[in-house]
Amino acid sequence: MNRMSFPLSAALVLACAAAGALAQTAYPEKPVKIIVPYPPGGAVDQVTRRIAQKLSEQTGQSFFVENKAGATGTIGAAQVARSPGDGYTLMANDTTYSILPQVFKKLPWDRAQDLVPVAGFNFAPTAVVVPANSPFKTLGDMVAYSQANPGKLNYGTGGAGTMPHFATVALEGASGLKATHVPFKGAGEATMALLSGTIDFQIASTPGVMGQVRGGKVRLLAVSGEQRLKALPGVPTFAQAGAPGYKVVNFTGLWAAKGTPEPVLEKLRKEIATAMASPDVQSFADDLGAVPDVVSGKAFADKLQADAELWERVAAKVGMDKQ
Repeated sequence: MNRMSFPLSAALVLACAAAGALAQTAYPEKPVKIIVPYPPGGAVDQVTRRIAQKLSEQTGQSFFVENKAGATGTIGAAQVARSPGDGYTLMANDTTYSILPQVFKKLPWDRAQDLVPVAGFNFAPTAVVVPANSPFKTLGDMVAYSQANPGKLNYGTGGAGTMPHFATVALEGASGLKATHVPFKGAGEATMALLSGTIDFQIASTPGVMGQVRGGKVRLLAVSGEQRLKALPGVPTFAQAGAPGYKVVNFTGLWAAKGTPEPVLEKLRKEIATAMASPDVQSFADDLGAVPDVVSGKAFADKLQADAELWERVAAKVGMDKQ
């Protein structure tokens, strides 16, 4: 019996290995849908469409984007969580994904199990953005004004509990800034309020404001990250601007449904790394004021956990009622 079981066990191992290798080489065999849980035109949408185009070129199979906006991204995320775990329906998101547990009492999926982190890429620093005619030339100027004039400085976001809202609260803790939150119905409305002078500043990821920067409509006072951006060499980092503890960096990432085979996840990670290393995608990232790094697998999961812990501390300061 023992002599017979060994060849059988070996055969099973070899068969499983062959199946895994086949899955890794064969995927994708049909079009892959990437759900962006936000409206078209935002930073996540822009970056995801570019990476989808590159993945299509590399694999010879179509990777396409479908926008499924609503409820701070939870509608689209829930759709992916309910999809088959085969790698053919993915979700794109940003650091907002780690904020969701602080906004909602209950999510329509199990955040710990139903979505598997694949990789984070295109890391976009957050920036303090003021109108081009703002009297504030440095972050220090703005902090000093806010402390000398309580209640006079205000900032806008796309709503309570959004990444810019939490990121601004984090900046207050890191710099001594004191400002009043003005929530709008969306990030676009907040930017329009900034351009009209209705609000004094906003926190935004660099891809979302590079068009206004190049058009001379806004000015950046500081960006997060360890070093200045290639596209914005004149803008200091937060550490250089007097807030070394502020390290909020946004990113775009992909998630897959629970049960997606590991060889498929590894193929995705490999293709994403190849795409981000290509000169045209690196140039695309530079133009957006982003850094084309890739963090995948466990390192990406660890980053998401660190982000979640940061936002939990921020939420405690905000004192926001969960929906």
